[in-house]
Amino acid sequence: MTLEPQTRSQRGVYGISVMSELSGVGPQTLRLYERRGLLTPTRTGGGTRRYSESDLETLRRITELIDDGVNLVGVRLILSLEAENSSLAARIAQLSESADDQA
Repeated sequence: MTLEPQTRSQRGVYGISVMSELSGVGPQTLRLYERRGLLTPTRTGGGTRRYSESDLETLRRITELIDDGVNLVGVRLILSLEAENSSLAARIAQLSESADDQA
């Protein structure tokens, strides 16, 4: 049984130390980003954080925005707007396909 690509990218597989090593962002900063609502790693039954490929991509975007001088409140707003934009673009594509099928 194989997982769908989206599901695989969202599956938490990295512990906080591995995530820190992969990203170059310290564990305390990762915890801060979680407290601020910028990252939402999954948790094991015992409460251990597990980060996914999707979390790693989000972290890269966070780092990019911070390097550009955006504060954490701004980062959260930008990430929210980008997610909403992606959702709306997907909905438009879906509606366009539906309209094309009916024509």
